[in-house]
Amino acid sequence: MSKSALITGITGQDGSYLAELLLEKGYTVHGLVRRASTFTTGRINHIYADPHQAGNRLFLHYGDLTDGQSLTNLVLDLEPDEIYNLGAQSHVRVSFDQPAYTFQATGGGALNVLEAARQLNKRKLTKVYQASSSEMYGEVLETPQTETTPFQPQSPYACAKVYAFHQTVNYRKSYDMFAVNGILFNHESPRRGETFVTRKITRAATRIKLGLQDKLYLGNLAAKRDWGYAKDYVEGMWRMLQHSEPDDFVLATGRTQTVQEFADIVFSMLQLDPKHYIEIDPRYFRPAEVDLLLGDCSKAKEKLGWTASTSLEELAKLMVDHDLNLAREEAILAAARK
Repeated sequence: MSKSALITGITGQDGSYLAELLLEKGYTVHGLVRRASTFTTGRINHIYADPHQAGNRLFLHYGDLTDGQSLTNLVLDLEPDEIYNLGAQSHVRVSFDQPAYTFQATGGGALNVLEAARQLNKRKLTKVYQASSSEMYGEVLETPQTETTPFQPQSPYACAKVYAFHQTVNYRKSYDMFAVNGILFNHESPRRGETFVTRKITRAATRIKLGLQDKLYLGNLAAKRDWGYAKDYVEGMWRMLQHSEPDDFVLATGRTQTVQEFADIVFSMLQLDPKHYIEIDPRYFRPAEVDLLLGDCSKAKEKLGWTASTSLEELAKLMVDHDLNLAREEAILAAARK
């Protein structure tokens, strides 16, 4: 009998890759989608377009992480074997502008998922994956960061994620639930939102290459991040829920580079000199910066057999190739309007 899974945030970067992975493994996949006046399913439309991939095993349900009762009703109705809570207000800079909503969706939403799972566990075991974040380390107290490194959150988003992390541990211990935290360091892809710095860079650089844009405005170029490929990381999420015991795991590459260095890689692929195109805009600086994130995934490697298999250069090329095609399509449309 095939397994079933519920993914919150299925229309996001990670949710779309995870849906693909689970469908390939024979799961029936349910996704939670917020109601909007426009379609938000762009990242998963290709799955529906391929009946061999999805068949009749992908279902979307309207809902919101902040509505605990309807979420519990859905979980009790679907009885999923696994729940992956990937939904959140996930933009760190935006969290300073919307701190209350960020907490409600990111922190309170995680609590609602855990409570729904607790109710289901009274009649059927379900496993819960909570998407934790390297941003929780904030002003880091040690490098590299591991599962035991203390958290020093530096944003409303990170504070909400810390709350969600501890609630997951609390529910695991208090109610003997299979609930895990995946502390994922930055992971990117061609499906990354265009307001996130890596995609902002690849999108702008390819548009500059084709004469569609003149400048790229960024904030803190010295910030160091541990960047991996999202498709590798969703495999790690799945492995955590297949492990014999619930536990918390760091997923990371073990390599850190600055925003400037990532931009240099991207611009060099396009034979462009970033010094001619990148300018600093103070609006993109955070009120409290996180200067250095570098993860140690030794525990995941030992217990889950997981490692990041895609280099930053390979990842950058995937993103550049994708965004160069988008820029070419944009250039064709622009020419047709003239």
